Amino acid sequence: MRRFLVLAAALLICLPAFAATVKVAEIHGAISPASAAYFLRALDEAQTSRADLLVLKLDTPGGLDSAMREMIQGILASPVPVATFVAPSGARAASAGTYILYASHVAAMAPGTNLGAATPVAIGIGGDAGKPAGKKPEGDKDSAPSGSAMEKKAVHDAAAYIRSLAQLRGRNAEWAERAVREALSLSAEEAAEQKVVDFVAADLSDLLRQANGRQVKLATGEATLALEGAAAVVAPPNWQERLLMAIADPNIALILMMLGIYGLLFEFYTPGFGVSGIIGAICLLLALYALAMLPINATGALLLLLGIALMATEAFMPSFGAFGIGGIVAFVAGALVLIDGDLPGLDISLAFVVPLAATSALALFGISAFALRARRRPTVSGVEAMAGGRVEALEDFEHEGWVQAFGERWKARSETPLARGARARIVAVEGLILVVKPEDKGEQSS
Repeated sequence: MRRFLVLAAALLICLPAFAATVKVAEIHGAISPASAAYFLRALDEAQTSRADLLVLKLDTPGGLDSAMREMIQGILASPVPVATFVAPSGARAASAGTYILYASHVAAMAPGTNLGAATPVAIGIGGDAGKPAGKKPEGDKDSAPSGSAMEKKAVHDAAAYIRSLAQLRGRNAEWAERAVREALSLSAEEAAEQKVVDFVAADLSDLLRQANGRQVKLATGEATLALEGAAAVVAPPNWQERLLMAIADPNIALILMMLGIYGLLFEFYTPGFGVSGIIGAICLLLALYALAMLPINATGALLLLLGIALMATEAFMPSFGAFGIGGIVAFVAGALVLIDGDLPGLDISLAFVVPLAATSALALFGISAFALRARRRPTVSGVEAMAGGRVEALEDFEHEGWVQAFGERWKARSETPLARGARARIVAVEGLILVVKPEDKGEQSS
């Protein structure tokens, strides 16, 4: 009996080690290099901990093609199965999210969600902002996509990419290609009916129940999901990934850039303890790092800098508003075209730019006015502050002699003879010699 109890206790202790483990990662927002880094780290942790499944809860309007392809490459090479779950209700997997969904070993959607609209958008100054690149004429299924040669290449490449993913996972390849060429979208129920996704799940527990026992194709071969009684462990982003996700928002990056410029300008005009300069440098470096992760339009960046320069010039060289108004117009135009293309979730709102431009103009005018006021203040130290100061002759002398000034003995020179005790004014300082001039009688009596 004692041996039986010991054996039973050992089994109870070891039992959790044989239970299935599921890692959960969540991405809400645009697909960016920061979110791709977070997902790949979660995938690596799932592999290290020998998890049975990684669930990616996804809600995205799309994002950068480069970040999306990094995530898909990680999924395709992963020895751990990946299930993408479009959730919660009301979420979407548009554009880049559709590709990720197709690449996953298990694709599921919550009720009330949608996917699709996977047409690559026009990127660059020559494209029509906001219009899908190379979209076919409506009702024409056989004609080639309209638009420039580059747009056609982008559409054909995207269509071939998503078709290859659909064929790899045994999903609806025809609809996938139409989602690229015609920007089609589907609801969760329609996606399940047309075999775009595997099933519709109410929540994570329902997803694990339906995925249990399914066969998936991994890079290492076929595998069967054993998820009975699986324990879900959330893999939250670390502080670095949270910071990068936050500043990857172009609006936040623009604010950081403006704060950096304000701080450096304030430090340059009014040197002090260096606090404003340090804060400005940190904000500017963070903004530059964030903008480096985004597709920046060079023309937009130049217009932005030109607008700031013109607004600062207005404060120093008043032009009856010409520089100031021109600066605000250049700033708004530059901010609106700063992001190269109309990427979903990675655009700058006009309702955000206009107040920021007005605030920037007021801030720059305020900083410049403060600096000018500080420059106009009289000098309170140094040689410049000695001019006009009073001295008292310590001896009789005609041309050169000793005087007392500011509580010290100074050598002085005067064109008019001075008697001991006479008062004079400093008119110049030549090295260590004070050039003085006798005070008028009215000044002496006062």
